[in-house]
Amino acid sequence: MSQYEMHGGGSPLLEKGLLRVLSPGGRRGLSILIYHRVLPQKDPLFPGEVDREEFDQQLALLKSRFTILPLLDAVRRARSGDLPPRAACITFDDGYADNAEVALPLLLKHGLHATFFIATGFLNGGRMWNDSVIELARRAPGGGLDASSLGLGQHALGSIADRQRAIPALIGQLKYLPMEERLAQVNRLADLARCELPADLMMNTAQLHKLRDAGMGLGAHTVNHPILARLPAAQARQEIASGKAALEDLLGQNVLLFAYPNGKPGEDYLPEHVSMVRELGFEGAVSTAWGASKGRQDVYQLPRFTPWDRSRLRFVLRLARNLTVSAQLV
Repeated sequence: MSQYEMHGGGSPLLEKGLLRVLSPGGRRGLSILIYHRVLPQKDPLFPGEVDREEFDQQLALLKSRFTILPLLDAVRRARSGDLPPRAACITFDDGYADNAEVALPLLLKHGLHATFFIATGFLNGGRMWNDSVIELARRAPGGGLDASSLGLGQHALGSIADRQRAIPALIGQLKYLPMEERLAQVNRLADLARCELPADLMMNTAQLHKLRDAGMGLGAHTVNHPILARLPAAQARQEIASGKAALEDLLGQNVLLFAYPNGKPGEDYLPEHVSMVRELGFEGAVSTAWGASKGRQDVYQLPRFTPWDRSRLRFVLRLARNLTVSAQLV
């Protein structure tokens, strides 16, 4: 029996009625969901990460309660003010290989569309810095990791719980370092951990083409996934422009959508970056500010949210609550 069946939910009519009231269409009520990975099976280190079975169930629920639109269509309809009631979009960030191997078959099964935002610098064997931290904490031998020589402290690794604590502790210390310094520190940390890290977490070109050929949306997410607000303006613009150009070259088609890395307005990107995205020819862009777009929307700062609840009732209630939140943008 699935978790959704076990925990149950409210009345289908009540669910649909609540969502219709909160998302009446026109210029109101566009819900955009963020995913990153869909795992083949549960990961003991991250038991809350969505796996194949849960994603299948979530797609069935979304299909029954929302009008799922391709994001580019939603951007255009938001601009013209003719969104349908309960309009929603599904998006994925970063470009993980499981997006093509696990998520795509389920999207096709349900006849649903998603847009995948790709950081092009990690394709074909690359690895995001935070995944390097996760994998070295997962794979490091022995009972601990002494990173005090790097100013990163000492971390017990004797149990899964220890490793779960070490990962956010290390990521929190590294996240807002300048990009080059952060990468250098991660490389030093990997050397200390004395373990081999995987080279197949992110998509290769064939998997990217698989998404394209299935009719999915592809959007830009810079080259190296930097925090734009921490870069000089010229470097930030180059990251955005080069990511767009690289993806267009790989796909042989225009790339018209962008996702701000990390995506918190005022912290990870600023008004100047919104202007850059507009000037570089994108039609729309998404943040990670919670909420649903309402009224006359800024299609270059569309809010998104992550649906992490695992019971049907809580999942629906979070979707409904998100429709009541006014996103704080720059």
